[in-house]
Amino acid sequence: MPPETTEPASMAHRLAAAIGAACTTSRLAPGESLFRQGDPARAIFAVLSGRVSLLRHTSAGHRVLLHNARPGDLLAEAALFAEAYHCDAIAATAAELRVIPTPALRDALRRDPALAMGLAGTLAHQVQALRGRLALRDLRPARERVLAALALLAGPEQGVARLPGTLMDFAAEIGLTHEALYRTLAALEQAGRIARTETGTIRLIQSGRASPRRPSPQGL
Repeated sequence: MPPETTEPASMAHRLAAAIGAACTTSRLAPGESLFRQGDPARAIFAVLSGRVSLLRHTSAGHRVLLHNARPGDLLAEAALFAEAYHCDAIAATAAELRVIPTPALRDALRRDPALAMGLAGTLAHQVQALRGRLALRDLRPARERVLAALALLAGPEQGVARLPGTLMDFAAEIGLTHEALYRTLAALEQAGRIARTETGTIRLIQSGRASPRRPSPQGL
């Protein structure tokens, strides 16, 4: 299956245009690392195609999925102000990324306040999205967490969620094992709360009860 691809986000375009030839392109095979936790932080990246998983290792030796970066996403933004990367970045699929060196980027941001403000807005939006994902993990039981996550993916009007990745990716991002997710999806389908389609999407079916509460990052 070819890697999922989209036009890179406008901020990635603007950053690349601002530093010109200093930008390069990196192509990764599935399972290949972009950087490892503790490596010197020399660049941030824009995902052009495929998916890259951000993983952190705990002191107990466990591996925790922080985020799956997809086409249009910026990743490793903390490299602007850090000496080392704080996690691993591993290609979940074949991936292509724009490499944006931090020294050139810092110079461009100093020269162009509008570019700096635009990047600040993009980062604020990403923090808000992260808070929403973290809030999902506090929901109990599992069926409420899954319904809320699907509602966030579907949006307020469409009512159809398209998972941006595999079911295992989705399970990890909402803090469930994949076995628990499969059981929960089956139970929700049997209860008439969702319907899985042939195209791989999941349709939410409203019951007589209130819709699943959607965690909001506002005010967190």
